[in-house]
Amino acid sequence: MLPLVLVLAFLLMPILEIYLIVQVAQAIGPWWAVALLAAGSLLGGWIVRREGRRAWRDLQETLGRGRAPDREPADTALVLLGGMLLLVPGFVTDVLGLAFVLPFTRPLVRRLLAARIARRVRAAGVGSVYPPGMDDAFGPFGARDPFGRGDTGGAPQGTVVQGEVVKDDGGSVGGNGEINVRGRP
Repeated sequence: MLPLVLVLAFLLMPILEIYLIVQVAQAIGPWWAVALLAAGSLLGGWIVRREGRRAWRDLQETLGRGRAPDREPADTALVLLGGMLLLVPGFVTDVLGLAFVLPFTRPLVRRLLAARIARRVRAAGVGSVYPPGMDDAFGPFGARDPFGRGDTGGAPQGTVVQGEVVKDDGGSVGGNGEINVRGRP
């Protein structure tokens, strides 16, 4: 579904931009339309530089305080994406780019994108950190035993004893594969 949306966006967006540029040029004149597009790109470049520095500084300050970044990476990504949209000539991309870059619209865009991503993750039913078909294959008690002893069913087999491994004078592993363990109270 997503590749189809991207293909349609890349095909339809230029057509929409050209249509709007022609409409604006007919309304205000071609030179004024070109001047408006140039002014939008210059203003966008200035805003991106200013807001990009601010987003980067906020990210560095958050990391410098030893805290995990919360909104800072999303803001930085939105400023970069908005900057790219502002550099593309066109009125629709300028409006979208400004929505991503301006400090009073960026939080709204961030919340909308976060809600959309959360909805898609819930719809996908993501429950595993492993690739599809590889669930728990590499975990210590995974579905597939790396020693070829059969399926462990995801749970450890045998009795679990709390303790610590100690080294005897004869070594820590006996001839039958058992480990000498001193129990804890």
